[in-house]
Amino acid sequence: MTRRFRTVVFAVGAAGVAAFLAWGFAATPKFGHYRGPYGNILQKHGVQERHATNIVNAIVFDYRGIDTIGEEFILFAAVMGVTLLLRRQREERELGPAQERAEERTLLQTSDAVRVASLALIAPTEALGMYVVVHGHLTPGGGFQGGLVLAAAPLFIYLAGRYLVFRTVNPVGILDFGEGLGAGGFVAIGLIGLVSAAAFLQNVWPLGQVRSVFSGGMLPVINLAVGLEVAAGVVLVVYEFLEQTLVVRSRG
Repeated sequence: MTRRFRTVVFAVGAAGVAAFLAWGFAATPKFGHYRGPYGNILQKHGVQERHATNIVNAIVFDYRGIDTIGEEFILFAAVMGVTLLLRRQREERELGPAQERAEERTLLQTSDAVRVASLALIAPTEALGMYVVVHGHLTPGGGFQGGLVLAAAPLFIYLAGRYLVFRTVNPVGILDFGEGLGAGGFVAIGLIGLVSAAAFLQNVWPLGQVRSVFSGGMLPVINLAVGLEVAAGVVLVVYEFLEQTLVVRSRG
């Protein structure tokens, strides 16, 4: 397949996508003019039914939680795809005994200012990420947002020029297990509702007091599972790209 043919195929596909996007945006209602009763009904009854003050989180993980499971497994599949491709590529291009160890690979020097700032931000970032995950059913945030914040904390170790420490505190086996546990945990919680109330993801746990951390029934636990999956998945992708970058650099 020539480069010109690929360009033509891409241009045709891009034009089609752009046309559909323009068509969709043209049909959207004006700002502040919501058309449809679904959102209004949930806004009125969501807090009373789920004891969660973040209605968006209740919608995503409860009312339409089955859709969110699909979205979560899109991320799961993307992470697994990147991981398998990069590991396979390294296995094909590297000789086992001759493979350079991470200790023998050199990285660019990090300035003192970046190193100090990165190390100082690790603990606050972890605390912020956990807060966003745990309070996802109460305040704006949740497992997806908090998971990304949690994933940023280990990356500060690498930015501080501590790649070996980054590999030590983020072993690939633990990352693989964490991502699978988070994705599988969401499904397992849904199965609890299926067994207890004959409905997948039925919120059967005690709802607790409104505005309390221990409220919302299954919502806090789902947030924790999603936060674990997102954090482990993002760090795993960065880990694999760093390994690949160091392999290419060592060959160069």
